Amino acid sequence: MGNLGVFLKIFSLIVAMSSLHAIAQLSKQEKTWFQKYYLGKKEVTKLHFYVQDKLSGPNKTVYEVSRSNITSISPTSFGQVRVLDDLLTAGPDRNSTELGRAQGLITFADLKQSALAMNLNFVFTSGKYNGSTLCILGRNPILERDRELPIVGGTGIFRMARGYSISNTYSYDPIEDYGVIEYTVYVTYVKG
Repeated sequence: MGNLGVFLKIFSLIVAMSSLHAIAQLSKQEKTWFQKYYLGKKEVTKLHFYVQDKLSGPNKTVYEVSRSNITSISPTSFGQVRVLDDLLTAGPDRNSTELGRAQGLITFADLKQSALAMNLNFVFTSGKYNGSTLCILGRNPILERDRELPIVGGTGIFRMARGYSISNTYSYDPIEDYGVIEYTVYVTYVKG
């Protein structure tokens, strides 16, 4: 038992020393951010925007990159993988103010229900969040009305962000194969 206690003390000392060394190596900008993160005021923000999802035709924004050997016979398109680079807008109209892009990877990942495994990044290219991103990672049951997905991080203003998003299909035109997805995002981050 005595050896275990000595080992734990030495181990704790090593961990503490490496943490101090890592902090000492941070640049001045990183140190300032690090201090703000632990001492700063947490901000909760509600964002509301639309994703313009063009699934076919010229200038489409969603592309299939892979499928499993059962995708073509699966009622849920199981195993299909797509990448997307959709327009992010302030309103539901495709010509409304551009806020950025929704970029990511979606996989049809449920054998019984139409549901996606999503890795989606909201890349803001204008306004007060210009240069920042938010990342969604989770399961999206696409036929449900309101779909909740977690915000697992971000960059820029949203560094170390967390929260959740509620999405729903605002509209879908089967002739154009064009969908508009509405997002309401609740995100917590450190105000700089």
